[in-house]
Amino acid sequence: MNAATRACAPSGVAWDGINWADVQRHVRRLQTRIVKATQAGRHNKAKALQWLLTHSFCGKALAVKRVTENKGKNTPGVDKIRWKTPRAKTNAIASLKRRGYSPLPLRRVMIPKKNGKTRPLGIPVMKCRAMQALHLLALEPIAETTADLNSYGFRPERSTADAGEQCFTCLARKASAQWVLEADIQGCFDKISHDWMITNIPTDKVVLKKWLKAGFVYQNKLFPTDSGTPQGGIISPVLANMTLDGLELMLWEKFPKAKRTGRKMNMVRYADDFIITGNSKEWLEQEVKPAVVEFLAERGLVLSPEKTRVTHIKDGFDFLGWNIRKYSGKLLMKPSKANAKAHLGKIREVIKANRPAKQTDLIKQLNPVLRGWANYHSHVVAKKTFTRIDSNVWSMLWRWAVRRHPNKGARWVKERYFKTRGTRTWVFAATEEKEDGAKRERILLSESDTPIQRHIKIKADANPHDPQWEQYFESRWGKKMLNSSKGRGKLYRVWRRQDGMCSTCQKPISKNTPWGVRGIVKRTDGGSDAASNLQMHHLNCRRSQQHAKNEVG
Repeated sequence: MNAATRACAPSGVAWDGINWADVQRHVRRLQTRIVKATQAGRHNKAKALQWLLTHSFCGKALAVKRVTENKGKNTPGVDKIRWKTPRAKTNAIASLKRRGYSPLPLRRVMIPKKNGKTRPLGIPVMKCRAMQALHLLALEPIAETTADLNSYGFRPERSTADAGEQCFTCLARKASAQWVLEADIQGCFDKISHDWMITNIPTDKVVLKKWLKAGFVYQNKLFPTDSGTPQGGIISPVLANMTLDGLELMLWEKFPKAKRTGRKMNMVRYADDFIITGNSKEWLEQEVKPAVVEFLAERGLVLSPEKTRVTHIKDGFDFLGWNIRKYSGKLLMKPSKANAKAHLGKIREVIKANRPAKQTDLIKQLNPVLRGWANYHSHVVAKKTFTRIDSNVWSMLWRWAVRRHPNKGARWVKERYFKTRGTRTWVFAATEEKEDGAKRERILLSESDTPIQRHIKIKADANPHDPQWEQYFESRWGKKMLNSSKGRGKLYRVWRRQDGMCSTCQKPISKNTPWGVRGIVKRTDGGSDAASNLQMHHLNCRRSQQHAKNEVG
């Protein structure tokens, strides 16, 4: 792909003929330059590079690719238009122009919350989604460079598990803080000041203002928007994060002697939920909370009085679906009662909706729900909760089976739906026969079989857009693959292809030799995570170390 191709959408390039590896490399190169310019304080240089990225063919193509391949690709906006064909996608690339761009209002839908209230969700049209994805490519490198160190929500390579591990680090020791300020921002996405965002967010001000003032359509009526960024927009989470970034720095500037004076102040934030630790209830309520209120007021935000409180660690508090509490001086993180109750409610709904369904179909629908929830809590003290969930699920399934056969005895129902597998009895299982005559057994997942493994928290200053951190993220990626059967199978295939030898020093790789995984064509350069593009190597052999230095250099 030549320079002319990168600059604008050439008429001769079809969607199926785009070299996506080349596109990814070009976008990655510009993002890296934006990071370096931001780190050096060259904000005008970063702005110029953002302009290059948002006006390049590669940036536009990657933006269209994202919105046409994500989960919301089949959900239209107010214009009912979807980009499904290659021709429509090619034309979409050419349509992403700043001049003459006028966003359509969002289609608003209301989704229920666990407290019985509803949350407004705004669905942009496809062109607006693509424009947001395009400008996100240019904004995210700056957001990741300037973000709070202990912010974990809606950021690449960060998760709730990282936030939970940071909570454990701040509160687990005997000398750790005993009081916690639980804070929640009231209607964060809907209340952010437009004037503040237009003034302080380092992106195209003209386009940003158009997005913020686009309005929304609800029940066939058009409503204006005077504040907030709509939930549902691709760029909205980053805008909200950048609005709240600086809170941690503000606290350390306002209380510079907090560590030396024994205040034990730490902050952990996930999106608009955050906690602040301290050594006393009075200090958190009288000094820290007013400082937070003042910081938020500048941005048009207020704390939720219902969810904001100061709690002693012995009483515990709920955060991100976990209950964090000290028992006789020992900190334990468990799945919260509310989260477990909601999980059982979802399982109950699935079983209720499948009363007449085949047993195999019911298992297919239940397993993803059980697996997802168990994996989420697999880093905390959850074995007892998993066992209790399994017991409740068994009771639900037994009632489901008995109601299907009111004229049959309990023994017949048991033999029909519950099997013995190894040392386990009462296993909810069935044999599925495919069209070609092949048979496959479907077994309901048992959450108590999920292994508990402590999560390794991401380094606070790690930046996925900074080339200096590429080796670090590749190492985390390889270790993450070990946590799933699919990932372990992929690693085994790579190991077998290399005859169990390091790709650089050609010496054996075993459990006792520290190893890593890297892409033959790096992921940042458009390489896939398929086994054919992976290679295993020793972390401590000289040739691997030299290879890493050459990559960074």
